[in-house]
Amino acid sequence: MYHKNPSYKTFYGFNVTFLILISILCILPLIHVFAVSLSGKSAADSNLVTFWPMDFTFESYAETFSNRNFLSSLQMSVMRAAAGTVLGMAVTVLAAFSLSRSPQEFRSRTFYVWFFLVIMIFDAGLVPTYVLIRNVGLIDSFWVLVIPHLVNVWNMILMMNFFRALPKDLDEAAIMDGASSFTILSRVYLPISMPAIATLSLFTLVFHWNSWFDGMLYMLDNTKWPMATLLQTIVVVQDFSKTGINPEDLDLLSNRSVKSAQIFIAMLPILLVYPFLQRFFVKGIVLGAVKE
Repeated sequence: MYHKNPSYKTFYGFNVTFLILISILCILPLIHVFAVSLSGKSAADSNLVTFWPMDFTFESYAETFSNRNFLSSLQMSVMRAAAGTVLGMAVTVLAAFSLSRSPQEFRSRTFYVWFFLVIMIFDAGLVPTYVLIRNVGLIDSFWVLVIPHLVNVWNMILMMNFFRALPKDLDEAAIMDGASSFTILSRVYLPISMPAIATLSLFTLVFHWNSWFDGMLYMLDNTKWPMATLLQTIVVVQDFSKTGINPEDLDLLSNRSVKSAQIFIAMLPILLVYPFLQRFFVKGIVLGAVKE
């Protein structure tokens, strides 16, 4: 009876219409970028391309995939996203499980919770962080893009609260069967925590994929830049001197077409990964909302 109410139907229709309009506004820029990447030099430079390619050509993609700097930055970003997500989630899950224990099980729990809260609120600052990273020898190393971001306190708190919201009967049953803490985590908690893990993994993956500032700050060799740093140089700074693109080729191609091709390639991995995690996302988005 509730679903047949005219007011509900009006509200539902308004919501559907609003979401469709928002979806169109999100999709149209992607279509435009893709159309520009497939357009010829004159049409792209003249800003004549809207949502359909003009003077159809694959030259921008051919130039992009023949560019060694772009391919090395793409490889660096893939490696960083994979290593950063896997190691970061491992640290997050292990720390969250430990902090989700009661003070009787983990006597120092309160101290470490406050410790992580303090370092989350009060950041050390850019200069001390750079000096520390330089002193430990991570400058111009792949691991400088991964190690400083392994501990994400916000994700840890969300995961901890998700664990604390699980029924304590699961712990008691596992302990009665003689399970250790690691066994409880791996065989009891992890299988039923996939929505939370998938959601936080997606957040971590997107962070590593889109992060550009640390690559510019810590990587002295521009051939080791992640793709986000390379794209920031091309799109924002508009400096093509460090991109590895032949100046003679730029005379035959449009800068807008080349930039659009690289932007679209950079977006594609996230667009392909998200549908596989989307079914967990709705459940996992409310993680940590029940308990402290």
